[in-house]
Amino acid sequence: MNIQESDILNLIITNTYTNQRKLAEVSGHSLGIVNRSIRQLIIEGYLDESIHPTEKAISNIQESTPRRAVILAAGFGMRMVPINTETPKGLLEVHGEPLIERQVKQLHEAGIHEIYVVVGFMKEQYEYLIDDYGVELIVNADYASKNNLHSLYLAREHLANAYIIPCDIWCDCNPFQKHELYSWYMVSDLVDNDSSVRVNRKLELTTVSHSSGGNSMIGISYLLKKDADIIRERLIRFDADPRYYNKFWEETLYEKGKMMIPAKVAHASDIVEINTFEQLRELDSHSNHLQSEILEIAAAALHTEPDNISNITVLKKGMTNRSFLFDCNSTKHIMRIPGEGTDQLINRREEAQVYQVIKDKGLCDDIEYINPENGYKLTRFLENARVCDPDNPDDLAKCMKKLRQFHEMKLKVDHHFDVFKQIEFYESLWNGRSSIYRDYQKTKEHVFSLQSYIEKYKEAEVLTHIDAVPDNFLFATDADGNEDIRLIDWEYAGMQDPHLDIAMFCIYSLYNREQVDRLISLYFPEGCPDTTRIKIYCYIAAAGLLWSNWCEYKRHLGVDFGEYSLRQYRYAKEYYRIVQKEEI
Repeated sequence: MNIQESDILNLIITNTYTNQRKLAEVSGHSLGIVNRSIRQLIIEGYLDESIHPTEKAISNIQESTPRRAVILAAGFGMRMVPINTETPKGLLEVHGEPLIERQVKQLHEAGIHEIYVVVGFMKEQYEYLIDDYGVELIVNADYASKNNLHSLYLAREHLANAYIIPCDIWCDCNPFQKHELYSWYMVSDLVDNDSSVRVNRKLELTTVSHSSGGNSMIGISYLLKKDADIIRERLIRFDADPRYYNKFWEETLYEKGKMMIPAKVAHASDIVEINTFEQLRELDSHSNHLQSEILEIAAAALHTEPDNISNITVLKKGMTNRSFLFDCNSTKHIMRIPGEGTDQLINRREEAQVYQVIKDKGLCDDIEYINPENGYKLTRFLENARVCDPDNPDDLAKCMKKLRQFHEMKLKVDHHFDVFKQIEFYESLWNGRSSIYRDYQKTKEHVFSLQSYIEKYKEAEVLTHIDAVPDNFLFATDADGNEDIRLIDWEYAGMQDPHLDIAMFCIYSLYNREQVDRLISLYFPEGCPDTTRIKIYCYIAAAGLLWSNWCEYKRHLGVDFGEYSLRQYRYAKEYYRIVQKEEI
């Protein structure tokens, strides 16, 4: 049977046959296709002359009947800011009903009760589904570092005759059926420039370039056992390959320029993917989740109403925070929301004091609101801004000049940043766990032995940024073409030897020693004393261990920084050895 014949047979089995014209209307196929399909089904023995299903047809449909479903709900939902700070996207309410509950109810209507939900971010909020709906939860502990290919890998034993469903889909009409005769992948009749597939006349999903546009990919799929077996093998293979950590499960469907299963085309008005705050507002302007405390705070700070906030888009998730960009009264603003676990890492009252001290000194971005209790911060967006390129000599010279000018202001606050105390503080957050590095204690002893050298050649303490890394230097150009450099993200700032900032810039940039020496020379155009240079090497070793310990803490929270974490630990070991050689 081809797809059209399967559709017609399915309709005849599930609905009492009336006439071909009605079949054409319901199926969406032309009357000519319906007539040809019926003739072929009779020839192949699926229908008798009275157009009734035969035993062969009934056996075929029983073999391919849907038996289970996998709902993918582990993701953070990056584009759902600010809602995703309070609710996982599968529990967003549309017309008073959580998305995932609607999906489960629709599956039950189709006779499917074996339902697996892969959870990760805010997994505890899905626990009630076990009792209320009889689902089984599968926990994806790596949701922060891997995409949903890994989620489906965790559910790989449940893919035969199964629906695969993203949790952020709202379906007006039930997309699930008691009977399916073939595997399919659902797309919309809406053209989407970001889609990588397009439906051809044979209902195949052929790959296209992103610039040419294709059918919007909804993501709901149905897999028969024969196709599920292939997908399972690919999931096992791909999941073991780091190149696929950030890939969607759909990667397993592609072969020779098209998907291995045909398209099922839905009307764009019937099925909606909710990826952003704006899409939720468009679908249900009265949704409870539009009443965001964060938006109310932003609106109050800007002396407006939440409804005047529009064009909300996520900015790149930082290592400590996540932020979103929005328009309000013809101006763009950025709202910062502290990330997971930052309440233990950063003293927000101290951060607020820093911003009070540097205000109006041309050092930082324009702060419009900061809450010293929870760390929410609102800033005016700098148009035409870019970050420092750590491989651009001209950028580096300008950044080091700006950094030294800041240090020479000799600003003061009430708190101190102690690198060595912070190393032990981050270690204490491991809750008794041992380091993932086998020689950690030896490395720590070596790094701590450098304190005496640092103290001997330490500069007088001034307000120091601590996180003065390339991404925190913003180059902004005004309408007249004038360039200005601002330092952002002052969360860790405190009283310290200002030369620590040079070390931080180096290790974040993953510089080798030659690059480190070049940066030191840019900060000290008059020449850097050997003792100061060695002291900066000491700071590199200490800062490397500091951020390595920080990465270990974040790793326990499910956030893995990969190579960055490993390289920081290497700085601790390698620059200890460099200092030993230089001192001799």
